[in-house]
Amino acid sequence: MFILMKCVLAGLLAAGSGLLGCRWIDALYQKSTAILSFPDKVASQQARRPRELIPTLFLLFAFTLITMHHLHPLRLAFLLVFQYFMLLYTWTDMEQHVMFDRMMIPFTVLGVISLPVLERVVTDHIEAAAVGGIVFLLLAIVTHGGIGGGDIKLIAVLGLWLGTDMLLTIVISGVVLAGIAAIIMLVTKKKGRQDYFAYGPYFTLSALAFTLL
Repeated sequence: MFILMKCVLAGLLAAGSGLLGCRWIDALYQKSTAILSFPDKVASQQARRPRELIPTLFLLFAFTLITMHHLHPLRLAFLLVFQYFMLLYTWTDMEQHVMFDRMMIPFTVLGVISLPVLERVVTDHIEAAAVGGIVFLLLAIVTHGGIGGGDIKLIAVLGLWLGTDMLLTIVISGVVLAGIAAIIMLVTKKKGRQDYFAYGPYFTLSALAFTLL
């Protein structure tokens, strides 16, 4: 009975947030066609996304609600919000190689709110955001744009949410996963040496994995 109730709640949350997320992404694509990498694929992505995003949200939310029911409701709510934004960033970066500021801003605001509400060490989280953002900005300069602006902002806001230790773990994991994926794509000739490679999903998926662990 407990599992059934959690699955029902997860289903309702996934359906509602998933549909809102899809509409949000569609609206951002429509307003930002100039920065999209594959504007010709928007229509097919728009049709396919609800069938993929909503079930993914359901599985993620159901697992979280069932396995982490011991958490305080407020902490659990922030965790679900965190997961939601991680999936939205993953989707837009995989679809169009872009992460929108209009998605990053509310996530940043919620991260700031979470610090006192969840009684986190404010200085550690602000330091993680600042150092993470600066390091990735320097990497972007050194690699001549190999690291995008969205990746810089993502790392900074992840530092704000997660703090120094967790951010370092996620960055290392994301870099390793991205490196493995890049090698596989080069070997299978799905990508060339000069092709753009989206790093964002490897950081967002690493963040999701470690929050579940």
